[in-house]
Amino acid sequence: MILGSGTTEQKEKWLPKLASGEVLPTAVFTEPNTGSDLASIKTRAVREGDVYKVYGNKTWITHPVRADLMTLLVRTNPKETGHRGLSMLLAEKPRGDDKIPFPAKGMSGTEIEVLGYRGMKEYEIAFDGFEVKAENLLGGVEGLGFKQLMQTFESARIQTAARAIGVAQAAMEQALGYAQARVQFGVPIVSFPRVADKLAMMAAEIMTARQLTYFAAREKDSGRRCDLEAGMAKLLAARIAWANADNAVQIHGGNGFALEFPVSRILCDARILNIFEGAAEIQAQVIARRLLDGTN
Repeated sequence: MILGSGTTEQKEKWLPKLASGEVLPTAVFTEPNTGSDLASIKTRAVREGDVYKVYGNKTWITHPVRADLMTLLVRTNPKETGHRGLSMLLAEKPRGDDKIPFPAKGMSGTEIEVLGYRGMKEYEIAFDGFEVKAENLLGGVEGLGFKQLMQTFESARIQTAARAIGVAQAAMEQALGYAQARVQFGVPIVSFPRVADKLAMMAAEIMTARQLTYFAAREKDSGRRCDLEAGMAKLLAARIAWANADNAVQIHGGNGFALEFPVSRILCDARILNIFEGAAEIQAQVIARRLLDGTN
């Protein structure tokens, strides 16, 4: 987002630190009553001299405790209820820890206990007068936040598709290893056609999703519009990750339901892929809209 929309000064300040890992970022967009409809957010930022003061609530914020920089979507123009009233702030914050998760004045948070992907640590965050330097308005112009965010969605969905392929691959590897080791009726269960068929479809579907994701990535790298391809890749890869995880649990039988087997974690982790970075329904809507307007 900074690379595509930041000022020269913002790029010089933040990009090297982000690339090296010195600065850890987190995205702060979603609100309790606003999921996919980001144009309707209510968190507001009021300009007072050389700072913005932020008021409102955000949710599903990933690893914000140890993050140093928030890309924070806020409403800077309360008279404009749509996306034109939104701006993006590069909000600096001190890094917290387990004892004091949010040491910044005007900012507090509560962890959301989740089914899977537990290492990501999701939080609800409340802002009450949290201050951001006015110079940290992304691009230096108010009202462009929604457009700046939309420009990142192609990349976000391509990387989520790639992430889903990794989960699908892990599920297949666990299933294959177990099917070769598990013996029933005197033979490894991979010898049974219904088990072998599941493994074959896993491999074929992973290959399909991987090649589609590579294609979308090449289109993006070439500077061509690829919201259709990115949406397809994310939609398909997430579905395949869930299907592979489900089939891998089935191949494990009762052991697949036991927490001691890695496949149980893979199943839980796979479920969120159909939701974040654009729910499956949103991906389908993007694809259908492109097909209907004849620009595919």
